[in-house]
Amino acid sequence: MVDALTLLAFVPAALALNLTPGADMMFCLGQGLRSGPRAALAASAGISAGVLVHVALAGLGLGAVVAALPWALDIIRWLGVAYLLWLAVQTLRQAGKPRDTTPGMGGWRAFNTGFIVNLTNPKVILFVLAFLPQFVVPEAGPVLAQFLTFGAVLALGGFVINGAVGVFAAGIGRRLAGGGRVLGWISSGIFVALAARLAMMERT
Repeated sequence: MVDALTLLAFVPAALALNLTPGADMMFCLGQGLRSGPRAALAASAGISAGVLVHVALAGLGLGAVVAALPWALDIIRWLGVAYLLWLAVQTLRQAGKPRDTTPGMGGWRAFNTGFIVNLTNPKVILFVLAFLPQFVVPEAGPVLAQFLTFGAVLALGGFVINGAVGVFAAGIGRRLAGGGRVLGWISSGIFVALAARLAMMERT
């Protein structure tokens, strides 16, 4: 069981990390611009679900697997790059269509997309493996339960913050509703930038 003092120390650290602009935040921003607040919140929920999966795997001993098979992170990374580039192409293809014939990304699809984007980001794996163990105390009880508790805090904070960024971006998107092509290029550019960032990530 996580004691109150450890949890109290973890919460501000987790919030500080959630507030740091990164791939997840940029992804939700792009979803808000292109598909509106519902898609942005759904994408944020998908990202948080992905974080929980990372945390659960870390608690189950992912660190040992990564140490034994370091190339596995590269495979995950390039799958993520390919997926983000595919999203960029799909967004560009829709950008040329009239706005009223191009519905925004639905909630379920946005959730799945955010989930996959988070799962295929090895930087999240490395972050979880480096950050969460600092707060885990084996003598305090089951390690997996502690990982999941901290992961829930991290996921909840990320959902609120990334979702808020996406909703704010949706307001801007509504003002630019007449410029469907512009929004498409912006969203596609965000996906390409995220793919490039992931491709250039150095294994640490």
